[in-house]
Amino acid sequence: MGKKVRLGNIEIGGDRFVFIGGPCVIEGEEITLKIAEKIKNITEELGIPFIFKSSYDKANRTSIRSFRGLGIDEGLKILKKVKEELGVFVLTDVHSVGEVSKVKEVVDVIQVPALLSRQTDLLIACGRSQKVVNIKKGQFMSPYDIKYAVEKVEFTGNESIIVTERGTCFGYRNLVCDFRSIPIMKEFGYPVIFDATHSVQIPGGQENRSGGERRFVLPLAKCAIACGADGIFMEVHINPDMALCDGANSVAIKDLKGMLEVLKRIEDAVWKEKT
Repeated sequence: MGKKVRLGNIEIGGDRFVFIGGPCVIEGEEITLKIAEKIKNITEELGIPFIFKSSYDKANRTSIRSFRGLGIDEGLKILKKVKEELGVFVLTDVHSVGEVSKVKEVVDVIQVPALLSRQTDLLIACGRSQKVVNIKKGQFMSPYDIKYAVEKVEFTGNESIIVTERGTCFGYRNLVCDFRSIPIMKEFGYPVIFDATHSVQIPGGQENRSGGERRFVLPLAKCAIACGADGIFMEVHINPDMALCDGANSVAIKDLKGMLEVLKRIEDAVWKEKT
C-alpha cells in the first residue's frame, strides 16, 4: 500500500486524482489570478482537488532572450496573493538551494525540476523545508532510478513526497512516454503524477525555444489515469498561442473542463474495476 500525502483537505494518492495546473510562468498578477480563478471554478464544479502551479523563474529556457519570469520576489508575492485570495494550494519550482528558504514561506509544494532531479543538495534542501516535495523525473532517467532521488529527500526525514513522470528523451528534440513508469514508480511507495503537457513538448523544436503538440495532451492523460496515476499536471493558459513560455504544449482554459470530464469518466471505470 502506497503512502498518501496530505495537503490540507487534499489527499494525494487516495481514491481520486488531483489536478495540478496553471501557466508555465508568472506573466503578471492580473493574468495569473484570472487563470487560477478559472481553473478553481472548473475543478470545484467537477469535484477535483486542485493545486495551482506557476513559476517565478524558468532558469532553463532554451535561449538567453527567452522570457524567464518576474523573479523570485515579485513571483512569490503573486503566488501568495493567489493562495490568500482564492484559497487554493500553490506549487512552484526552485532551481538552487538558496531559493528554498524564501519559497517555503509561501508555497505548499516545492517542485524539483526534471533537469535537476539528480542534484543532491537541492533535493536535501527541499526535503528539509518540510513542505510537500514534488520530484519531476528527469527526461534522461529510468523510472527505476527515481528511487534514488526519493531517498535523498527521505534522508531529511521528510516523507511528504510525490514524483512526476514527464516523458523520456527519444533521439533529438523528441520525448516519448512509457506508461510502465507509472506503476514502476508507484512501487517506491509514493503518489505518482503525470505531466501531460511537458510530455508533448518538443525541446528546442522552434529553434530558440521549445515546441509542442498539444493535440496529444488528452490522449496521454487518458493513458496515465488508466495506468493508475494519482494526479494530472497540465500547463494551462487563457491563450496558449500568446503564452510567454511553453505555449505550444499548453492547454487552453476553454478546453480544460471537457478534458477533465473525460479523465473523470476513465477514473470512474478504473475505480469500479478495482472494487
